Parts: sequence; C-alpha cells; structure tokens
Amino acid sequence: MASSRARRRAFAQVDVFGQHSATGNPVAVVLDASNLDDDAMRRLSAWTNLSECTFVLPPDQPGADYRVRIFSLNTELPFAGHPTLGTARAWLASGGVPARPGVVIQQCAAGLITVDVDDDDVLHFTAPARTRTGPVEEEHLDAVAAVLGIAREEVVDAEWLDNGPGWVGVLLADGAAVRRLRPDASRFPGRWDIGVLGLQPPGADTALEVRAFFTEGDTPLREDPVTGSLNAAAAEWLIATGRLTAPYTAAQGEVVGRQGRVQVSCSGGRVRVGGRAHVVITGEVML
Repeated sequence: MASSRARRRAFAQVDVFGQHSATGNPVAVVLDASNLDDDAMRRLSAWTNLSECTFVLPPDQPGADYRVRIFSLNTELPFAGHPTLGTARAWLASGGVPARPGVVIQQCAAGLITVDVDDDDVLHFTAPARTRTGPVEEEHLDAVAAVLGIAREEVVDAEWLDNGPGWVGVLLADGAAVRRLRPDASRFPGRWDIGVLGLQPPGADTALEVRAFFTEGDTPLREDPVTGSLNAAAAEWLIATGRLTAPYTAAQGEVVGRQGRVQVSCSGGRVRVGGRAHVVITGEVML
C-alpha cells in the first residue's frame, strides 16, 4: 500500500458504544489525511475491513474544529454515527483543542455536527435531519423481508431512516424477534442497508433492541456491531410515533459478541445519540 511518496501519519482505532473497552464498534481514524487522494482513502478503508474508516483534515467551513471524510469500505458516506464519536475521541486524545470547551464541531459532507464531551468517556452527537423519510415502498419491503428471512406479516411497521447511510427501518414484534434473525442476501444482489428494531418489555435494562445489516459491492451481507446513524434516525421515528420517549438506552451487538449501549436523549427538539468511546490502538500508518 505504501508508495515512494507515502509518509507516516498518526493513526488511532477507537471502540465506540461499548460498555467496556473493545466491546463496541471499532473505527479506524487517520488523524492527518492531508494530500491523500480518494483512491488511497478507499484502499485503506477496505483494507481495515471495519465498518468505517475516517480521515481527518483541516476545516474549510467557519466554526468547525476539523473536517472528516467517512468511508464504509469503498463507499464514502456524508455522515455516520459511531465514526463521528470515534473521530472526535481520537482527535481530542491526539491533542485537539476545540474552540468551545467541551464541544467539538465536526465538519462532514452532511454539514456541521455538534459533539458534546460529557465526561472522560461519554460523547454525544446531535443528529442531522433525515434526508429521506416516510413509508417504504411495498415491493422494496417485500424484498427486505425476504433478505431478513421472515414473512412480510412479521413486519409491524417500516420507515425510511436515511440520514446519510440509506437505512430502511423495520420494526418487529419485540427484541427477541430481532435477536432471532439470521438474514441472507445471497439471492438478492444490490446494495442493502437494513436496520431492524424491536421494543423491549417493560422493566428491561434497555428500551430497544437494534441490529443493522449492510452490503458493499459483491461482499456478503455484513452486520454492523453498533450503529449511531441508525439509532439516531430510529429515535426520530419511534419518538414521533409515540412508541418511545427519551431518554432511553438501546442495545445492539449481542448477536455478534458485543455489548453496545446507545444513549438517546432530546434537546431543543433534536435527537442526541451518545455512548462511551475508548482509544484502543494508537500508532502510525504509512500512506
């Protein structure tokens, strides 16, 4: 991957939304992406084989502390949740100082994202507005149910939850139904971004069970361990329809051996999504 023009660049890998270090969703962060072209970014992102890899650049928009480009393997995203928190944590840990104490302003393709630093571990981002909302077309929903391996009648409700990643949100009967899923997209080529939600019973430790599935090119369906963008858009939908009230905590990642906990709250009519973020690996990458 290194070329004659490659140089050492500060690098971090951050675990986001885990209850403890290395129990959430990792994101790779290149802390100095100056003079990197798109191909180099895509190549490293795909090589890490993580859900996302981010590249930090100087801001070019007033008010931003830094600019970030976010890649999901080969696909660049305008916004994503756990990379936002992970990049902010890595930037702070590397010596970044925000213009406003306790508040990081991240510039990405979706605009300026506010990240609040609540304490040594927990960060919250204020979610950008969805770019696509409303009911899912019946033909598409039939295909989503087939990918999930369930009957169409098992879908309680569905909604477009697109706030950068183009999630289709599917609500099932409960959290147990979500955990039972064993999806397979092998017979259904194309790009899939499916978020599956199930309300937990009263008295449970968490209010919502979440799973997220996506494809990239010709790769098999992957499961994202813990997903900030999906949880943000799902919160907007479920709160607006009266199914949940904030604040609440969502669980994600159990089926893939993680212990993700996503904190959802509202402030000024906007959804805030937060969780712990720990720098697990620091070093350099040759790019």
